[in-house]
Amino acid sequence: MEDLSLKIKTVEANIRRHREEKNYTQEYLAAKLKISQNAYSKIELGYTKITLERLFQIAAVLGTGVNELLDHKAKLTEL
Repeated sequence: MEDLSLKIKTVEANIRRHREEKNYTQEYLAAKLKISQNAYSKIELGYTKITLERLFQIAAVLGTGVNELLDHKAKLTEL
C-alpha cells in the first residue's frame, strides 16, 4: 500500500512540476478544467482523488502525455 501511496504522490508532483514549467497558475488550470482553484489545489495536494478523465484533461491543458504525468521514476523534489 505504501508503494501505491508513493506513486500517487509522484503523479501529483508531476502535475505540479509540469504546471510550474509552463508558468501556469493553479487559477489558470482550474479555469481550463472548469473547476475552482480550491478544487484544483486539492488535486495537487492529494486531498482529492484524480479520475482517469480528469487526468487526461489535465494532460491536455498542460500539453503533455498522460504517461509523463504517471511516470513514477520522475525526480521528486517535493517529497
